[in-house]
Amino acid sequence: MLSKIPFSLENIADEDLDRQILRIAIIAEFDAINLYEQLSSLTKDEKMKAIFLDIAREEKTHVGEFLTLLLMNDEEQEDELDEGKEEVEELLEEDEE
Repeated sequence: MLSKIPFSLENIADEDLDRQILRIAIIAEFDAINLYEQLSSLTKDEKMKAIFLDIAREEKTHVGEFLTLLLMNDEEQEDELDEGKEEVEELLEEDEE
């Protein structure tokens, strides 16, 4: 994993542990996506490029799986994601006017 966990899991309260584990897993998947997409752009071998991009897509599925679990375990996160989506939609509507 390219990212380093920026804290000690020992210091996490028991009730927060699963949410933190899921966030770490999401970070790891995003790192993997970036790595595989970057490697695919470096190779001139089209077969290797296709394999790297296919694996990157699989990692995106993993992000979705972990994010789903996180949202099931963190109502505030779900609310804030909805709030963020609304803010972006409002800004985009303003740009269209």
